[in-house]
Amino acid sequence: MANLQVATLAGGCFWCIESAYNTVEGVEKAISGYAGGEEPSPSYQSVCGGSTGHAEVVQVTFDADTIGYREILEIFFALHDPTQLNRQGNDVGTQYRSAIFYHNEAQKEEAEKIIAEITAEEIWPNPVVTEIVEVNNYHPAEDYHQDYFKNNPQNQYCSMVLAPKLAKFKKTFASRLRKDV
Repeated sequence: MANLQVATLAGGCFWCIESAYNTVEGVEKAISGYAGGEEPSPSYQSVCGGSTGHAEVVQVTFDADTIGYREILEIFFALHDPTQLNRQGNDVGTQYRSAIFYHNEAQKEEAEKIIAEITAEEIWPNPVVTEIVEVNNYHPAEDYHQDYFKNNPQNQYCSMVLAPKLAKFKKTFASRLRKDV
């Protein structure tokens, strides 16, 4: 039986993060959603409006016997720039912040550890601004956001921004990809 665990991560637009994780060996599913805000039932429009406090997140369910939480975080930090405050590229606003929403103390400690290592190794020229906060008020995004890149490859944002980013990801993490991708 699988040793299923959940990670909730915010790294800019959820379409790219979700698309990448859905190709990784050991990931059972990656679901686009919202977390960290006040509104009990957020919508894409309300989150984009910036008044709910939610971040766009991906909730990753993974088999910890196949891929560990640390590897999930290593992928996360390769998928976005954790030094950009409340933005990723042209996506600007608190909903695009970098955050790790931990589910237990072990996840919190691992997140703190990896950020300390990234900082000590000076991987990024600027300080890491990724928040580490307990998961709260998580809601899956609307159905049309799930598998968005796969279902909308002709979308201009997908072809211009996501496709090159995912191609780079697949090259970098080729050994971690499922065989069916």
